[in-house]
Amino acid sequence: MKWNRIRTKLIVFMLIAVTIPIVATMLITYSYTTKSLISRSIDENANLLYQGQRNLSALLQDLNRTSTTVYSNTEFFRLLKSGYEDAQSSARMFAGLSYIATSIPDIYQVYLYETKSRKATLVTLNTPKRNMGVDVFPEAAVEGSKSTSIQKTHMSNTYGLGEIQPYYPAEPVFTLHRRIEQIPSTDAIGYLSIDVKLSALSDITEQLYQKERENVYIVDANGSIVYSDDTEQLGSTMKEKWYTEHIVGAEESAGNFESDNAIFVYQHLNMAGADWTLVKQIPVPYLIREANKAVAINLLLLGISLIIIAAASVVISIKITAPIKQLSRYINQVQTGKMDINIKDVSNDEIGLVMTQFGSMMDTINNLILSEYKLELSNKTNQLRALQAQINPHFLNNTLQIIGTLALEMNVPRIYALLSALGKMMHYSMHNNEKTVTLKDELEHVKAYVELQKERFENKFSFSYDVEESLLRAPMPKMILQPIVENYFKHGMDRTRSDGFLLLKVKGLADGWIQIDIENNGAQISETRLERLKWELHSTDNIYRFVQGDAVREASDTSGIGLVNVLTRLRMVCGNDTVMTVDNIEPVGIRVRLRIQSGSEREA
Repeated sequence: MKWNRIRTKLIVFMLIAVTIPIVATMLITYSYTTKSLISRSIDENANLLYQGQRNLSALLQDLNRTSTTVYSNTEFFRLLKSGYEDAQSSARMFAGLSYIATSIPDIYQVYLYETKSRKATLVTLNTPKRNMGVDVFPEAAVEGSKSTSIQKTHMSNTYGLGEIQPYYPAEPVFTLHRRIEQIPSTDAIGYLSIDVKLSALSDITEQLYQKERENVYIVDANGSIVYSDDTEQLGSTMKEKWYTEHIVGAEESAGNFESDNAIFVYQHLNMAGADWTLVKQIPVPYLIREANKAVAINLLLLGISLIIIAAASVVISIKITAPIKQLSRYINQVQTGKMDINIKDVSNDEIGLVMTQFGSMMDTINNLILSEYKLELSNKTNQLRALQAQINPHFLNNTLQIIGTLALEMNVPRIYALLSALGKMMHYSMHNNEKTVTLKDELEHVKAYVELQKERFENKFSFSYDVEESLLRAPMPKMILQPIVENYFKHGMDRTRSDGFLLLKVKGLADGWIQIDIENNGAQISETRLERLKWELHSTDNIYRFVQGDAVREASDTSGIGLVNVLTRLRMVCGNDTVMTVDNIEPVGIRVRLRIQSGSEREA
């Protein structure tokens, strides 16, 4: 695609004029939509977590209220305070504990320790067990100014009654511990512990988030995880960066922040000895998923629009440029001397008007040219052609040298270099009587040819060679290397790339053999055609075919070019042991390898 063409400029302009506003609109809309979604989600989840905090507070209040029945049940409190030994009192105590254990559906077990009598009672799933003369379970002994505390999530235990307690599988629970005091003093007359299954928390938290997409955590004041979807985290310390940097030490009871590509909303809860923080984690990609879908749809529509616009631009540009190209062809015909051209009207627009005026101009010129002048011009043209036919190649070579010298005088060294390269090639090819040359001569011929090709292809390839100094005087047939190099430019070079390369390597082998490798990074030969080429090189038929990429070139043996022709002439000069191989190079490219014997070894 040439950028100086009207068609190219029109297509590019149309695409830019449409793409920039649409893309800018998409970006602004996407930014506004995502911010709006995040803001709305924060408000909704803040309200949702506030309701969850109220439900958790109600649960803890019920649990705390249940634990205070040891005071409201006067008979239970009296027996606990004074002690007892009879079976009837024991039954009343069991009944009181059973009431506590069944007051809330998610209570797993209740533990009571009587300080005076050193009795420990455990009611697990309505199964009571008692042990006499034991110490209070360490974790149940609440000390300090507060009479209640909430123990972090842990696996349920038997409170030291494992030997007499029936086996129940342990499950994760959190526990409310209460010190039963001799009111109005704070002397402990007993300790009560209520284990609550995590289903009490999950029933509340499951209403607050979408599983497998969002996360909800309950973390106590010590950073221990009370509730999480991941059971392996239960009871462990929360060490995430978002928690330590944004929630620990926060003065607000509720808030939100963004971290690790997620939105976090939190709500503090301080109730019945529980200092908890309810946290909800919402991944931003999940939050803006609808906006991303809208962007994908918009991109699809944009792509379709660009295709339609490009197609329309091509059609319109063809309508505009076709008459201009036709007018250019008419002008070229006039430049070649064809004055009686038939100019046709192609349109009624400005371009059509220009073409009509051009036709009128040509009619006027033709009328002014006299027949005798045309005849004289024709005679002079024939004479000039006859003189040109008499110019021999030596005159052309000398003329090229004069032009090159003039280029140097005009300070245009590039033209001189190209003329010198062309002159070298002409001089090399004019001496037909020289059947055998040296490797150095062949190399200089290739270098001159490549220099011209670099100008032709605007330096879109590089050429390098590696030849051992001692091999430069090795004899070989004329015009061997240049036809092989030429195949790269004819069939293999990708003109859209600027990193093409040619590599010529010559090295000596044992017993006087010389190996010549010519490599490029052009198009590879298909497997079918490569096998055909190898067969032809092996059989050295008179008709050869060289295949590179999708190109097929056929020529007779007398044409002087072609791989089979090269191999045939090499064997005539260097012997029948000469070998030529052609192979593809991964990932792209072709290598042609020659193995010939030096002149000294053949004479030996």
